[in-house]
Amino acid sequence: MSFLLTRKIFARQKAFGAFTRAKSSFSMPFSSFSSVTSFKAEDLIIEETKAPKAKPSEDHVYEFGKLTTDHMLEIDWDVETGWGKPLISPYHNFSMDPSNSTLHYALECFEGMKAFPSHDNSKINLFRPVENCKRMNHSFTALSFPEFDNEELLKCIKKLVDLDREWMPWREKHSLYIRPTGISFENTLGVKPANKVKLFTIISPVGPYYPAGFNPVSIYCYTDFVRAWHKGSGDKKLGSNYGPTIKPAKAVAAQGYDQILWLLDDVVSEVGVMNFFVYWYNEDGDKELITCPLDGTILPGITRSSILGLSREWNEFKVTEEHFTIHDIIKAIKEDRVIEAFGCGTAAVVSPVKNIGYNGEDFKIPIKEELKSGELANRLFGKLNDIYTGKNQFKDWTVEVEN
Repeated sequence: MSFLLTRKIFARQKAFGAFTRAKSSFSMPFSSFSSVTSFKAEDLIIEETKAPKAKPSEDHVYEFGKLTTDHMLEIDWDVETGWGKPLISPYHNFSMDPSNSTLHYALECFEGMKAFPSHDNSKINLFRPVENCKRMNHSFTALSFPEFDNEELLKCIKKLVDLDREWMPWREKHSLYIRPTGISFENTLGVKPANKVKLFTIISPVGPYYPAGFNPVSIYCYTDFVRAWHKGSGDKKLGSNYGPTIKPAKAVAAQGYDQILWLLDDVVSEVGVMNFFVYWYNEDGDKELITCPLDGTILPGITRSSILGLSREWNEFKVTEEHFTIHDIIKAIKEDRVIEAFGCGTAAVVSPVKNIGYNGEDFKIPIKEELKSGELANRLFGKLNDIYTGKNQFKDWTVEVEN
């Protein structure tokens, strides 16, 4: 399919409302919320555990999400009384009625963020945490949950991280994974807005996504299922966006692939649960880093935004947020114009792609064998890790957790 034909397809899709081109920026595509109705960090109650869990050994090999720290943050909301006081207490189970509407109608959303040890192991840093709080507010709004002040939530999370700082694996490329979550706490079988909501946050110590260095993935264009669509919820971090992708992921894994390259009418959107980039020579002969725009079908990833920001700051190649199809990629591969491709997200940071399967055929993506990635992916990974750990500063992206 030619680039011109691709343009015509998009014009037709736009006419039918299939895609909405969105202006992009560094920040999230929604504004910060501030209201006197929000909970306040100054009201935070802290109840420290009297029975700390046994902590891992120094050489422990961490599996993602397997361990949790000693404490958790909870903030309850009621339609009659509004937000209650934030509470940090020992990690514990919830008691949930079988009629709870979260269990029946997936009234749930979450975030994923990390706290990193500084390069000299003297501090703990968060990476652009307010952006996660903004995005969670966006998800709350989609579920008709109450909004909150982003800065107040961040202050509470910082207190939680500080309290459990002894759980930090003080090793290179290790971190504390932070999982803020919002659920309905109303007991009803009625499909209606929740009159009670619980916002809670737990922490899990994690190791590097690739313990032995990069491990480039093979991805497959699964065309029997659509992950997200225009005017849907693909740009929110709702649990209901993730559960239905497990079966397709299992199907492609059985064929020997690692991830799914999600398509919408052949238009490339995300890879697995990550944003997706292609670095190529475009049809004008220019070096270009391209990714899908924030059109409502993809998650506005903080790592995605950061990669765009760094690349534009370097000003060494064209940086584009524009729709492109799997046929554009295949054509570029056949013409030796693709330099590399990769996914990105909080967990992996950068995930190099070595192969794309489509319609029964595999198409190889160049990989530098000595790096097990492309040069740009390797450079971005290194630069982001330097920012995470405070070795290098960039704008105000690194936020220290005070002790």
